[in-house]
Amino acid sequence: MIRRHGEAIRPGQRYRLRPGVYAILERGGKFLTTFQAEPRPEIQLPGGGIDKGEDPIRALHREVLEETGWRIANPLRLGAFRRFTYMPEYDLWAEKLCQIYLAYPAVRLGPATEAGHTPLWLSADEALRLLANSGDRAMLAAWLRRSAR
Repeated sequence: MIRRHGEAIRPGQRYRLRPGVYAILERGGKFLTTFQAEPRPEIQLPGGGIDKGEDPIRALHREVLEETGWRIANPLRLGAFRRFTYMPEYDLWAEKLCQIYLAYPAVRLGPATEAGHTPLWLSADEALRLLANSGDRAMLAAWLRRSAR
């Protein structure tokens, strides 16, 4: 069973499955996140939806590059969680199936190309405090516990 984070499921509301991939990116003791200005300002793990027919790893590379300007290396799947939420940018009630990967931010190619996204490097404490959704925070906390052993 995949753990659910965030809002409670609304009785009677129909949700569309929206699979996505997101990355925990650590370099030099800092974590690369993205600040998304719209539809509401928030800090997130870089990533997003998997396009129809797209391989999840390819989607992860594409999404991280679009949102941060960085190429990544060595993605390793850590786990997944579900969120039930309204996505105003798509006018969609979604069941987001969020697959979380650990990867290395290898090369910065330039600025983020996706409008409204700004890369942001945070300490672990800052990321745990500022990441907007509880699933991102839980996955980062689990990784930090595991890597501290």
